[in-house]
Amino acid sequence: MDRLQSMRVFVKVADNGSFARTAAQMDLSAAVVTRHVAELESHLGVRLLNRTTRSLSLTGAGQVYLERCRQIIDEVDEADALISSASRDPKGTLKVVAPVSFGLRNLAPLVKKYQELHPKVVVDLALTDRAVDLVEEGYDCGILLTRMINSESLISRVLAETRVMLCASPAYIAEHGEPVTPQELGEHGVLGLPNDIWSEDHVFSGPDGEVRVRVQNKFICNNTALLRQSVLLGHGIAFLPSYLVGHDVRDGDLVALMRNYSQTPVDVSLVYPSRKYLSAKTRGFIDLTVEYFRQNEGISAAERWVPPKIPSPSAPTTGISV
Repeated sequence: MDRLQSMRVFVKVADNGSFARTAAQMDLSAAVVTRHVAELESHLGVRLLNRTTRSLSLTGAGQVYLERCRQIIDEVDEADALISSASRDPKGTLKVVAPVSFGLRNLAPLVKKYQELHPKVVVDLALTDRAVDLVEEGYDCGILLTRMINSESLISRVLAETRVMLCASPAYIAEHGEPVTPQELGEHGVLGLPNDIWSEDHVFSGPDGEVRVRVQNKFICNNTALLRQSVLLGHGIAFLPSYLVGHDVRDGDLVALMRNYSQTPVDVSLVYPSRKYLSAKTRGFIDLTVEYFRQNEGISAAERWVPPKIPSPSAPTTGISV
């Protein structure tokens, strides 16, 4: 059995929902098409397609196998292209994943530039704030925060650095006051990401050294953009990345709290599977992304802006800008 050819036939059958239509498109007999799928099912020991006299549908196993077949076929085609003139003209689908707010603010120009250089590549960009297993989920590469990387054996290149800022609106502070130390966080309504995305334990470095506190969220949402909107409305306080709220703090729409305490900066990294040979489309995206963020200094100045610390009572205040 030519398993690769059988995979190609199976993918076509799944896309067409028809053995006969697939046979016509691939210039094969209907019997040959049927035999390819049957041999795959026999080899795997599972049924891939539910067949009736009127329709075809994928089984659960068939759906999983279909996605892997697409990936394998794409990679084989790209491998062939590496030793042919096609390597200078990448094609296929490039699957990329990134955080929602970071992607919305930074990636549209990058994707546009990439597709101007490689018009035959379809970019499939997924935006999510959850942890991602790059290999298991079939992504070619990702632009991810450290906490989102849930894969082993990945190559990682830092593109930018962001800081976590504890923020509140002026209206919230006027009504509830503001926490001055980490221990006071329990007295306030904290809006946060789910625990599987962001730990409820927060570690601060401050005047008295390292402090660890556990925060109890009153509102949980898996999207940082919505959390920002809630903070702007005075719903509570939240830990949010500086690329998302730096400009809000700079413009006075939000207030950075506990400025004498800091948390470990968070890297925004380009990650991709540790493979000996990268496809032309992936290599092109990696090279362009590294250069794009280098030229743009990672994140725009407005969005990475962090307010200075509050001076101690004994320190001179002249010349300090807030």
